[in-house]
Amino acid sequence: MTTRALHERAERLRADRIPFVHARVVLAEKPTSAKPGDEAIVLMDGTIEGFVGGQCAQATVRAQGLELMQRGSTMLLRIAPNPEPEQSGKTVVHNACLSGGTLEIFMESVLPAPVVHIEGDSPIARAMATVGSALGYDVQPYSGTDLNVVDAVLIASHGFGEEPALTAALDAGVPYIGMIASPKRAKAVLDSLGLDPAVRARVHAPAGLDIGARTPEEVALSVFAQIIEERRAPIRIRELPLLSSAAPAAAITAIDPICQMTVAAVPTSIHAEIDNTIWYFCCPGCRDTFVAAHPSTVTG
Repeated sequence: MTTRALHERAERLRADRIPFVHARVVLAEKPTSAKPGDEAIVLMDGTIEGFVGGQCAQATVRAQGLELMQRGSTMLLRIAPNPEPEQSGKTVVHNACLSGGTLEIFMESVLPAPVVHIEGDSPIARAMATVGSALGYDVQPYSGTDLNVVDAVLIASHGFGEEPALTAALDAGVPYIGMIASPKRAKAVLDSLGLDPAVRARVHAPAGLDIGARTPEEVALSVFAQIIEERRAPIRIRELPLLSSAAPAAAITAIDPICQMTVAAVPTSIHAEIDNTIWYFCCPGCRDTFVAAHPSTVTG
């Protein structure tokens, strides 16, 4: 795949709101098959498009990329054929099967902008639209439809359409649901819905962190601060999709039984099924060595 084709592919993924990780080689010590500037993308199923090294390097990039996508962050990955000490600002991985020199690869998660629906046209609703847009969120008026692709529903309609919006958002499993109201009125609205306590606890009412907000802009800031806080919390990353529109499954890893390298336990990794057990490998060489020693009922 040419660099231009790879960039066009990345743009299509962005347009389709599909998460991926972009990887670019920034250092390649000879002998390596990759060179600085080589690029690839890692998709949610572990597929790698482009080139950032041979099979063993790709196995490391796949495993690290899937984990990175869960965190939505960046990483400078150093893949070395010999054990090395920890290095500040780098994730150092010892790849015993690496046939060439050391590689350093900058990896960046590219995630769709969170989708936020806002119900209402109050000053606070308008302030939330402004603040959310400034943060790079995809802010839209509440429509009540396609809520399965929405990351947050904010209700600031001051008594108009609150109950239907709350019910629809809860039924759709929207990760963050916030209602702008006084504690007394918020309680009355939620009481009227007769919600199970566990379901009721999913609604932030009143929404926002307690920062002493008074103006519409300050209230909007407190609400988005709470959204950011919850999206960054590890428990939410584990229990809820990062992006309800298209989130990668939780990264699962395995240990190559030959070289002891950590690899991604996904169908796109090199693997073999032996006696109904699936084994994952960094490269065909490790797989062939293992299969030769365990020849019974091999598939894959």
